[in-house]
Amino acid sequence: MTAPGPGARPTAPVPAKAPARPEAPDRPEARGRRGSTGRTWVPGRADRTAAVVAVVLVAAAAVTAVVLARLGHPVRAGAAPLFADWWPHLGPGTPAALLVAAAVVRFGPPLARRLSWGRLLAAGYATAVGWTLALALVDGWRAGVADRLTTQHEYLHEVPGVTDIPAMLRGFSARILDFQPDSWTTHVSGHPPGALLVFVWLDRLGLSGGGWAGLLCILVGAGTAVAVPQTVRLLGTDEAARAVVPFAVLFPGAVWIGVSADGLFAGVTAAGVALVTAGAVRRSVLAALAGGVLLGFACYLSYGLVLMAPVVAAAVLLGGARRVFWAVLGAAAVAVAFTAAGFSWWTGYHLVVERYYQGIASHRAYAYWVWADLAALAVSAGPAAAVVLRRAGSEGGRLRPRSLAGLRRISVVWLLPLAAAGSVLAADLSGYSKAEVERIWLPFAVWFAAGAALIPAGHRRFWLVAQAGTALLVNHLLFTTW
Repeated sequence: MTAPGPGARPTAPVPAKAPARPEAPDRPEARGRRGSTGRTWVPGRADRTAAVVAVVLVAAAAVTAVVLARLGHPVRAGAAPLFADWWPHLGPGTPAALLVAAAVVRFGPPLARRLSWGRLLAAGYATAVGWTLALALVDGWRAGVADRLTTQHEYLHEVPGVTDIPAMLRGFSARILDFQPDSWTTHVSGHPPGALLVFVWLDRLGLSGGGWAGLLCILVGAGTAVAVPQTVRLLGTDEAARAVVPFAVLFPGAVWIGVSADGLFAGVTAAGVALVTAGAVRRSVLAALAGGVLLGFACYLSYGLVLMAPVVAAAVLLGGARRVFWAVLGAAAVAVAFTAAGFSWWTGYHLVVERYYQGIASHRAYAYWVWADLAALAVSAGPAAAVVLRRAGSEGGRLRPRSLAGLRRISVVWLLPLAAAGSVLAADLSGYSKAEVERIWLPFAVWFAAGAALIPAGHRRFWLVAQAGTALLVNHLLFTTW
């Protein structure tokens, strides 16, 4: 090493490289066990706690129901908080259900990342149909599908008597109240005439009987596995939408989608929301109009579906109010058509409230069901819904985007689940949902999957297993009625 020449500026010594700062420890909710690759595969404490709270709620509702029955105050549900009968069994659908569940858990997340969007939606829909049908077939074809909608309380019981559709619509409200010679059956009286009309139209097409009616509910209800992720993609990001697909497919509520008319209602409303969203985002008059027609018709399928308003409002807020006029016009056209045909929605609703308390609802205590209903929802929505809601509430509100476009992209994954929770709370606190909400609230419950992107990618298989396990346990331990 040579000395510097005269007048040369001394070279500053090069400082030693500072030691790397240790990484900050993971937040409690992000911690979990790590496999040999270092990837977290078991959820953190906060997520596990949310799921455990949901399980404890279900257990508390079940134990309380037993205690109340022993004290002479039955809650009027055979396997409370679910409206079902205990019947541990296997069936022809068992192998298929296990196979579908295993395939989605193993291949669902990677395929959701790799497939083109169109192929992914097609695969998701086909798999959702297979999952729902397999669960139904655990009870066998007749008990699980063909006979579900044919009992004396169901829609198909009334179909043969509808020989004149205009006359049926004009006289519908007069037959809602019970204890009359021509009173409608339980489910027909409890809904607007749109629900009965669907099965009458199906019969007129030559597809009569419980088998076709059951398959219709499965095919339409499985459409939620397309409509929910498509809505998320329109309002948010492709990545967030892809995370939704496996969870929308392995939805535990598929136990009740196959087969109940509420599964059909869920499919119709989800498609309506997706189309209204497409109308706003893509500025399509046709999509907005079609979405409005579906959502308007949904209100004539079930009175309670007016409570889809928070979900629709969230979609419009995120997508913008463009073309919303056409959606409102489509919904209004349906209302005008039914009113002109002789059925008044408001008259029917007030009569249904009276009919509601003529039956078993008058013997179901609000003090029990106002919280036990949430336990029933925890089963049909699955433990992943509790995780999504926890993350939506705690993390969503802390996001600070720099633009309106950024707000929309990151808000959809927490705003849609929270909007669905708002719909549920409104239905619950009203007192008009006491028991059986595991199927009645299906149109709301499917939207919790919209927040799947909030779940860390490494944890998603764990929660998919939990979702599938919930459905399989329910369907193999219980016989779910209507």
